[in-house]
Amino acid sequence: MVGMMVLFHCESNPGYAAASHELTFLRLAQRLVGGYENIHFAYRDLSNGRSPHLPNELTNLIKVDTTINSHNSLDDLSRYIRKHEIQLVFGFDQPVRRPAFKHMRKAGVRHFISYWGAPMSSINRGLKLIFKKIDVAMAHHRPDHFVFQSEGMRQSAVHGRGIPASQTSVVRTGIDTDKFHPAADIDWYAHELFGIEKDRRIVFFSGHMEARKGVDVVLRSAVELVDRQGRNDVHFLILGNRPGQEAPFQPIYSGTRASEHITFGGYRSDIPELLRSCDIGIIASTGWDSFPMSSIEMAASGLPLVVSDLPGLREAVTPDTGLLFPVSDHVSAAAKIQLLLDNPGLRSKMGDMGRRRAVKEFSVESQITGLETIIRRVAADILNR
Repeated sequence: MVGMMVLFHCESNPGYAAASHELTFLRLAQRLVGGYENIHFAYRDLSNGRSPHLPNELTNLIKVDTTINSHNSLDDLSRYIRKHEIQLVFGFDQPVRRPAFKHMRKAGVRHFISYWGAPMSSINRGLKLIFKKIDVAMAHHRPDHFVFQSEGMRQSAVHGRGIPASQTSVVRTGIDTDKFHPAADIDWYAHELFGIEKDRRIVFFSGHMEARKGVDVVLRSAVELVDRQGRNDVHFLILGNRPGQEAPFQPIYSGTRASEHITFGGYRSDIPELLRSCDIGIIASTGWDSFPMSSIEMAASGLPLVVSDLPGLREAVTPDTGLLFPVSDHVSAAAKIQLLLDNPGLRSKMGDMGRRRAVKEFSVESQITGLETIIRRVAADILNR
């Protein structure tokens, strides 16, 4: 039986979106190579301990940092691959070049598929793109195939990094649509938990507190709606801040009426329950974004989406499920939110269509099936014999 390594670019017990991929990748590996004894999960570092998402039966956990060019670590990796007859590697965000790739290939890895949750590059043209293509062609130990979460991300690989289009595919992220679903009746969970008045519709945001995520745009849209438009029926619930990370944003709304309409909720394990009592989802990224899992979670929970018009991110909505606004334009974002606040029928229709789309296109099962089909095609000589 073929041995398979699932190779993460991050540390063990990663949290964030990477953690939700662990169980998905494990189920994928089981379909491809069978039992736990044939499956090996590799992380850049193991100091964070074992992920709670993984079953105890999976005992093959190893440290592999593909960026380190150390003879000892590379020799250890080569011996491990030979010992366990690992012929297939499924990597998460593994690029064209890494010091470890050559040793992995020489040790017996015959097929290497890299799954990407982020754009690989900005778009390039002319001589720069030609040089990128030459660099890829000369990277003899690179992954055989690259899988992306959105068409925009794939374009960044083909027209930015110079990956041949024939070596790329798109498979959408999948979520548990039984876990993320609309409320059967009126739900006040978030209102009661955070002390939000029940006559306020909640606009939901979840993401890292970094510049490219556009937290400032979300907050400025709150000020626009509450202070300039005079609305009292809206509240912004912002999740993803570690203690103190919200402080740099306070000058945006400090001293305004909007300050009473904004809640930073930190990191939460009850996102599905919170979403069932929210009304609108917003993703206001200003830099690159992929096809964020939060967009699918919100849609599956019946929330219409208001999102920045960015490649990849714009694929998170259709005209029936959400609204786009120009990047960094908080006034336009506020106008889109206001449109949904003032039109409950439109809000309900978009939320329902978003839920249907999530169930049809973005389930975990559809993601696993899509990945399995690609890998079986790429690695047919070792998997389909």
